[in-house]
Amino acid sequence: MLGPRRKRPELRCNAKGAVYAVDDLKPKTSGMTFSTTRASAAATPAVGREPTAKLGKTAAGPEFSALAQAAILIVDDEPGMRNFLVRTLAPRCKLVDEAADTDQASRKLDSNRYDVVILDNIMPGKNGVDWLAEQRAVGFFADAILITAYANLDTAIQALRAGAADFVLKPFRSNQILNAVARCLDRVRLQRENYVLRYALRASSDRTFLRDNLIGQSAATLRVRETIARVAGLPTSILLTGESGTGKEVAARSIHSLSDRADKPFVPVNCAAIPPDMIEAELFGHIKGAFTGADSGREGLFLYAHGGTLFLDEIGELPLPMQSKLLRVLEDRRVRPVGSEREVPVDLRFIFATNAELQKEVERGRFRADLFYRLNVMQIRLPLLKDRGDDVLELAAIFMSKLSVQLGMPPVPIDASVRTALASYDWPGNVRELRNLIERTLILGAFPDDFAGSRTDGQSAPADSLAELERRHILGVLKEVNGNREEAARRLGISRKTIDRKCALWDV
Repeated sequence: MLGPRRKRPELRCNAKGAVYAVDDLKPKTSGMTFSTTRASAAATPAVGREPTAKLGKTAAGPEFSALAQAAILIVDDEPGMRNFLVRTLAPRCKLVDEAADTDQASRKLDSNRYDVVILDNIMPGKNGVDWLAEQRAVGFFADAILITAYANLDTAIQALRAGAADFVLKPFRSNQILNAVARCLDRVRLQRENYVLRYALRASSDRTFLRDNLIGQSAATLRVRETIARVAGLPTSILLTGESGTGKEVAARSIHSLSDRADKPFVPVNCAAIPPDMIEAELFGHIKGAFTGADSGREGLFLYAHGGTLFLDEIGELPLPMQSKLLRVLEDRRVRPVGSEREVPVDLRFIFATNAELQKEVERGRFRADLFYRLNVMQIRLPLLKDRGDDVLELAAIFMSKLSVQLGMPPVPIDASVRTALASYDWPGNVRELRNLIERTLILGAFPDDFAGSRTDGQSAPADSLAELERRHILGVLKEVNGNREEAARRLGISRKTIDRKCALWDV
């Protein structure tokens, strides 16, 4: 029995004389083939093949989820091909732009940032490979997918040398181009995550735990946590201040995790850890040949953090020439890679941190006044550990538990005498000093002898222990001022609250 006769497809001719079927631009519900790889593209020339494009099976599965936030630029002189690619990509991508020639494409790159460029090779005026090579030389970092119907081995080699990430032969179906775009996005995401993770490991070796949460229930900690909750959802830049070791990066990560950028990159940068002659290239990126040793172009940390949060720690250590460049980025939200002729737009949330008094640095001429006023929109000061009450005991217990697992050492009990010593000590190194004390304790198997309450053999702490010296000194000053705690605090350079807390512990 013969089935129903299939309708013959309507054929049309494109600008280059190639024939394509109108039905090929209509959605279908079956058929999936993967895009041609670079190797197969080179090995299978397509000279004489019709440059058609077919809209295959609707590809809305999880394998194309990376496209949801992608910005795509289509460069092709054929209206039919541009229309097909727009119809394929627009429902799945955040932004899809099109350009009819390379001049129009260059203008769009000057004003927008794209994750992937889909580029036809054979176009009037200038072919895609030559244009791509030119753009790489002036600061174009996005992946490019070359599409062509007339490919050979030489074209494939030229495309690779020009920096094409993939090579797709016409005719192709919709899921072939979707797969190619998804591969580009996944590869770039993995590259950026790898670089940011390696940078974070180099720059923050002592930030092993507590990186995402502010621990503690003291009044000072609760005030900081409440402020963070209020500002996290806003685009406002934040300046975190406080002494070293108070948890400024922890606060920055908390702000990021509570914001609408939580699923985007969080990129921490320690400005003091980067050599002054390299900091511009690290932050802004560079093109190939921009300086000695720049054998290839690379995006900087500003672009790696695109869409997410950039945390600039120790901002007071930023060299003066870089301060003016940072001010320009804050005002224009555009970065110019080293050696590039083009500025690239970026979408960033900025969080800054410093343990210096920036106002005093401005008065000394070490920090730009205009940058300080631009940073100091919303300032959050992190409290000292000694002003956080019983938070020190909670932090000590967490460090003991986590570090004992990491070091493979049995935890050391924190008895009543140790708890008293932990609560009475001033912690000039703040949380970082506490962590180091717990790690040293685990290595020794007991709290060090120079820490009060550390003896595990029943003996009392030595008379010259740090805590005992501190106790004698504070009580001596109190005696000199006839018990005036306000005056004693002024002479000692500590808060009245600290004097009251220590006197309570000593039953004075």
